[in-house]
Amino acid sequence: MTEWYYSDAQRTQHGPVGAGDLAAMHTKGLLPAETLVWREGMSEWKPWRDMIREVIAGDAPDDPRAEALVRAAEAAPDDGAYRPYAIVEASPYAPPQARVDESSAVVAGGRVIYAGFWKRVAAYFIDYFVVTAITYAVMIPLGMVAAIGLGGAASAGAEGPFATGAGVAFLVLIYLAAILMPMLYFAWMHASSSQATLGKMAVGIKVVRSDGSRITFWRGVGRIFATILSSLILMIGYIMAGFTERKQALHDMVCDTLVVDKWAYTEHPEWQREELGTVTVVILVLFGLAMFGFIALFAVMGAMLGSGLGG
Repeated sequence: MTEWYYSDAQRTQHGPVGAGDLAAMHTKGLLPAETLVWREGMSEWKPWRDMIREVIAGDAPDDPRAEALVRAAEAAPDDGAYRPYAIVEASPYAPPQARVDESSAVVAGGRVIYAGFWKRVAAYFIDYFVVTAITYAVMIPLGMVAAIGLGGAASAGAEGPFATGAGVAFLVLIYLAAILMPMLYFAWMHASSSQATLGKMAVGIKVVRSDGSRITFWRGVGRIFATILSSLILMIGYIMAGFTERKQALHDMVCDTLVVDKWAYTEHPEWQREELGTVTVVILVLFGLAMFGFIALFAVMGAMLGSGLGG
């Protein structure tokens, strides 16, 4: 038996149900014409009005009632309003239903491509430079104010305002900025409508819950703290993303998150890409060259220091 899935007015997925169940809902006026439905073998979700003939008339091709139901659904206005069919009139006292943007809907049932280790590494390198720039943009002004205040306190003696603790407070703010700016950046971006940081956007991946839904800000904060666990065990927690079934790092498992292609859990899963992509390749090559340069520099400095000591 073919299993079907359908979404409600809030774009929440329901199912699996049989074709007979859909037909019964339709007969009762509980399945609007614009309701999205999906079954195995379909490349994307489609409106019920486009599939009703397959479900109802397909099972009863000679039934006049079934054909009448099909024609009623196909003739329903396509204006996005959430209403039952003409066979069951909507109550005039029912609250209005706003149409939800389909781009933000979680569409399950399609193929999901998980972001591998190297895509995540490339995204992190981009985010590292972004977060560093943002953090220093906050820390440098605070540091300048603290330096000026401490200098004034030194010239004014013990009675200066910075001698009473204000200077120490500015130094604390600098350290807090170094901690909070990365946390706010990752948590806020992952909880945003894009579900991705700037690095992940560039690579073409995003962070979701295990059911494909968007994570909350506080789950994003918890995910930041969970990365400490991935770091403490010699970075093995991060490396796990290259070997686990759904490409999850340790902090993903702890926080029930996945890193997937940006088109996963959407109406166009066929647009997902398994290959690394140009941006990922370029970033990884640049990183490799930078690492080679640093190693070569340290080797040269070590050789010069060794020759100097030997002389």
